[in-house]
Amino acid sequence: MDDALHQLATLPGVEDAVTAAREACTELRWHQALRRRTAEARAETAARAARASAALDGAELPVDVVRDVLRGARPAPDDAVGRVVASAIRVTVEAHQLGDVVRSAPLQAIARLHTAAAAGLLPADEVGRPRQGAEEPRDLPGPGPAPRGGELGDRVEALASLLRAPGDVPALVVAALAHGEVMAARPFVAGNGLVARALFRAVVIDRGLDPTGVAIPESACLATGLPAYVDALKDYVAGTPEGVSAWLVYCADLVRRGAADGRAVADAVLAGRLPR
Repeated sequence: MDDALHQLATLPGVEDAVTAAREACTELRWHQALRRRTAEARAETAARAARASAALDGAELPVDVVRDVLRGARPAPDDAVGRVVASAIRVTVEAHQLGDVVRSAPLQAIARLHTAAAAGLLPADEVGRPRQGAEEPRDLPGPGPAPRGGELGDRVEALASLLRAPGDVPALVVAALAHGEVMAARPFVAGNGLVARALFRAVVIDRGLDPTGVAIPESACLATGLPAYVDALKDYVAGTPEGVSAWLVYCADLVRRGAADGRAVADAVLAGRLPR
C-alpha cells in the first residue's frame, strides 16, 4: 500500500497541488498571531469549521450562533438543525484532541469521532460502531451503493491501514483518501459526512500539514458549493487514475483556500477584531 500511496502523490496535477497546500499552511503557521494567541485563533476557526460542516449536511446557522454554542454562551436550538450543528461542534473539537491516536489506533479514533458526531442523532447502541447486518446509511445518498457486511468490514479495515501509513506519505494524500473512503463507504447509520470532514481535519493536524488547526478547509468546501463536492466525490469513487487525481487536487485546493481563511482569522486576532 505504501508504494501505491507514493505513486498517487505523483499523479498529474497532484504534486503541484499538494505543494501549494503545504506552502499555504507553512505561511499560516508562521503568522505572528499564532506565536502567542493560537488558542484564540483555533477556537474561532473551530466555530467556522463546524458551521460549514453542518451546512454541508443541510443544517445552517449563522456563525455568531455557532460561536456562542461552542463557548457555552447559549444552547444549540432544540430542533433538527440545532442538533446537527451541535454534533458538528463536538466532532470538530474532538478532531483537535485526537493527536496521534488517529495513526496509532485508527479504529478507536474513528469511533471517537462518530461518538461525538452521532450523540443525540442516533440511539445509544448505534453510536460509535459501523453499520451491521442490513442497516443502511440514512444521512447521505452517496456517490454509489453503500457496502454492507463483510465488504463494509473490509473497507473499514483498509481505512485503518491507510491511517497507519508511514510519515513520508504526504499528509494531504492520507487525509484526502480517508475523507473519500468514509464518504464512499458511509460506514455509519448517520453522521458520515461530519465524521469524514473531521477525520480529514484530524489527519491534517496530526501529520503536521496544519499543526495549529487554524486552516478551515470545511469553509472552502462550502464556498465551492455542494455540487462541486459531490462531483469530486463521484470522481474518486469511479476509481480511475483521473478520478482519484481530481479528488486529491480538489482536497489540496480546499486546504490551500482554507489556509487563506485561517490567515484572515489570524489577522483579526492580531488586530483585536474577533467577536466576543
